Amino acid sequence: MEPILGATAPGSAGDPIKDSDIESFMTDVIEGSRDVPVIVDFWAPWCGPCKQLTPILEKAVREAKGKVRMVKVNIDENPEIAQQLRIQSIPTVYAFKGGRPIDGFQGALPESQVKEFLKRISGGAAAQPSPIEAALEQAKAALDAGDAGTASALYGQVLAHEAGNVPAAAGLARCYVGAGDLAKAKALLDGLPAEAQKDNDVASARAAIELAEQAEAAGELGSLEAKLRENPADHQARFDLAVALFGANRREEAFDHLLDLFKRARSWNDDAARKQMVKFFEVLGPTHALTIASRKRLSSLMFA
Repeated sequence: MEPILGATAPGSAGDPIKDSDIESFMTDVIEGSRDVPVIVDFWAPWCGPCKQLTPILEKAVREAKGKVRMVKVNIDENPEIAQQLRIQSIPTVYAFKGGRPIDGFQGALPESQVKEFLKRISGGAAAQPSPIEAALEQAKAALDAGDAGTASALYGQVLAHEAGNVPAAAGLARCYVGAGDLAKAKALLDGLPAEAQKDNDVASARAAIELAEQAEAAGELGSLEAKLRENPADHQARFDLAVALFGANRREEAFDHLLDLFKRARSWNDDAARKQMVKFFEVLGPTHALTIASRKRLSSLMFA
């Protein structure tokens, strides 16, 4: 992998609105949002509400005069992006800033609300990150996308420049977890100074280790799925299956089962379904698309 530390993140010029695809999404959105916020409009030609929303978005972005950019993604032509970001309905709009999703909405909004949304995300655009910060952002994006190899290489580059960089150490530990080397992940975190143990990234990495151990103890996916087919009311089997699915990176299915369990038996095993989802949220992080979507689904059940 080419070293990236010391490189300057590319910017974009000209029209603030462009179409993107699987090949250019990283440059257009992840890297582009380090300069100014980027909103991504997920649409399809057959979507009626999309035809209402997109012109409103384009008008508002042009009126923002460079404070925000817009990228349009046709999900029919780019299903990989929609699947990776868990787009479940369109139109969906995500706002990215500093390489990360920070806000979003679904459905067509009136022009006044669209302008308020752009105003909210464009206020105080972040300064260009340092090479270390840029590497950490790219590593996190790679890890969230399931590319542990790229993430591990980037975290390693950061640690080569700053041996005591806590976010890089925590990120590398999570790469070890993804590779199944829990002992190495634990050793890396245990070697951090006492003050670093309080860091949120370290706590998230330890939660990932705990969930991986929990997934190992939960049992084989096939046998758990068979038990649930035989008895859909087996709450423990559904819970164990959710844990095992999360450990196998089938995270959306894991949330589906926990939400189903919460709906069936909210107070089962001392509110176990909700508490397990909180652990999942901690591992994914608050801005992960699946965290945002699952929190909304949980809230709708809690207050139904």
